[in-house]
Amino acid sequence: MTETPPTDEHRPWWRDAVVYQVYPRSFASSGTRGGGAGIGDLPGITSRLPYLRDLGVDALWLTPFYTSPQHDHGYDVADYRDVERLFGTLDDADALVAGAHEHGLKVVVDLVPNHTSDEHAWFRAALAAGPGGPERARYLFREGRGQGGDEPPNNWQSVFGGPAWTRVDDGQWYLHLFDSTQPDLDWRNPEVGDMFEDVLRFWLDRGVDGFRVDVAHGLFKEESLRDQERVVPPPGPDSPPETSMVERTEVDEPMWDQPEVHEVYRRWHRVLADYPGDRMDVAEAWTRTPESMARYVRPDEMQQAFNFAWLLAPWSAEAFADVVTGTFAALAPVGASPTWVLSNHDVIRHPTRYGGGLVGLARARAATLAMLALPGSSYLYQGEELGLEQVDVAPEDRQDPSWFRTGEVGRDGCRVPIPWSGDAPPYGFGPGGEQPWIPQPADWAGLTVEAQTGDDGSTLELYRAALAARRALPTADAVEVSVEGDVLRLERDGLVVLVNCGTTDVPLPAGDDTRVVVASGQVTDTLPPDTAVWLRG
Repeated sequence: MTETPPTDEHRPWWRDAVVYQVYPRSFASSGTRGGGAGIGDLPGITSRLPYLRDLGVDALWLTPFYTSPQHDHGYDVADYRDVERLFGTLDDADALVAGAHEHGLKVVVDLVPNHTSDEHAWFRAALAAGPGGPERARYLFREGRGQGGDEPPNNWQSVFGGPAWTRVDDGQWYLHLFDSTQPDLDWRNPEVGDMFEDVLRFWLDRGVDGFRVDVAHGLFKEESLRDQERVVPPPGPDSPPETSMVERTEVDEPMWDQPEVHEVYRRWHRVLADYPGDRMDVAEAWTRTPESMARYVRPDEMQQAFNFAWLLAPWSAEAFADVVTGTFAALAPVGASPTWVLSNHDVIRHPTRYGGGLVGLARARAATLAMLALPGSSYLYQGEELGLEQVDVAPEDRQDPSWFRTGEVGRDGCRVPIPWSGDAPPYGFGPGGEQPWIPQPADWAGLTVEAQTGDDGSTLELYRAALAARRALPTADAVEVSVEGDVLRLERDGLVVLVNCGTTDVPLPAGDDTRVVVASGQVTDTLPPDTAVWLRG
């Protein structure tokens, strides 16, 4: 099935939007809700809506703020139709949506359909009902293997480390692809699909403009729940004789990206179509190829899917070019628009990924400028406009459940509350001097919104300038991509974007009518290494 991109007369807002991700507990605190001044809340976000409007974004995406015991900071949902008291109330959520709309901003909320909290009413009923009851059929309970059923039903491992199964008092085991407090739902049970349609309508009725769908590729598992296998095919006729077993190993994933999941999103597509205003959903689907990602955005399914290939690409003109051309090639048959993202709440911030320090920041600024020039929508993560790097959070301050399951550093370093003002923590994060839930570095005084505002060389002002320049671009659905040495060249609508991924200066195109629209660093008649520029002829 293919679809022609829409005309400008009716172009859905999400095709070209810049969406700003808000991690509520780390964005801004009003100090008036259950978490106090150390935890961000919904009124705190509402108070900062003018900042987001002036930054130049089109929408904000809120990670989960629903009722939750917070074992995974909201991704363990106990009630999808209410607000966690740490963050506020339903009235606060309504006020945030209304305030965003008054500022010309759309609102996307997170939806977590793969699993619930173990404190969800359904899971409590499942434990109380015992084996064989209809309440357990909403989840993936199974008998164990081995003598007395003492071994897990299969060999699957949790994304957070350790077995993906936990045994309950009556001897059965339940599946959790993430933390043991996040039991996976059985989407083959029609009650599950009906419940989530109700949840969609609950929030659509309250005015939200879309949903970011967590673990969108994980709802269905192979029905047999067979063991995961390491498949090592023999060397092919074109394989070098020295190809190792590791290099030939195919990933066997009976728990991810099953074909049945697409019918869920066809149903949701029909739900969204019942509402005005081009409502949308965007998939967090960690698929293995651009082609498999494109299946989620066929015309009768989801509107967008995150393009993690851009995030995963190394600092390289060739790598960036391959991602851009591969993305457009994969999406062309389904007529979908691409998305671009460099950081989020689950990955190391991109200045650190690109090497850290001044080099990492320069590359991050250049990569962002390239991303914002690409047709499609861009997703920004809070704090990246300040140039924040990954923080080395002390072990005693870490709260990511993966840290407690594996002993490996988790995602806390990209979730440190952002700095707004002042020269010492908490940097205006909340009223008074109460310290945030994860300590902020002592050397962030120069990175606050207050410190960077009005400084033409700051990362914040670069983002503001780039987003303003992006708004002035005509809409586009294609881009010309080429690589010249270590320079990535993008061209659309008469705009030329150059990114120098090399180690030496390169000359800029000559011409009396060539002008610099925006640059990620200082440019003259040459483009320095680790720098990007937009040029108009």
